[in-house]
Amino acid sequence: MPIDANYVLSAGMDVTPEAEATFNDVYDTEHVPNLGSVPGVLSVVRFERTELRMSIGGQVLAVPPGDTPRYTAFYELESPEVLTSREWAEAIEQGRWPAEVRPHTLNRKHVLLRRMV
Repeated sequence: MPIDANYVLSAGMDVTPEAEATFNDVYDTEHVPNLGSVPGVLSVVRFERTELRMSIGGQVLAVPPGDTPRYTAFYELESPEVLTSREWAEAIEQGRWPAEVRPHTLNRKHVLLRRMV
């Protein structure tokens, strides 16, 4: 996935085990399409954290996840103003997300990144 946008929102979170199936279903079938239709949202991609082993200083090391959330979505944005738009505010509250999913999320981490080069 080439990143062409000047801004990317990273939205990471964990979910309680009893709500995990609903979380993934709602995220894929409702939340991503709803937010992806907001003017200024260029793309949305979801990821699940996995084991990280990498070469550092000549050694292959296992890198512990620390408090990194299990699930992260990246939203390519035209501008930061997308996140405070009426359309975003409406889309974030649609469907089952507010009542059936949000109460079961924890360790939420949101970061707005600006492209440097």
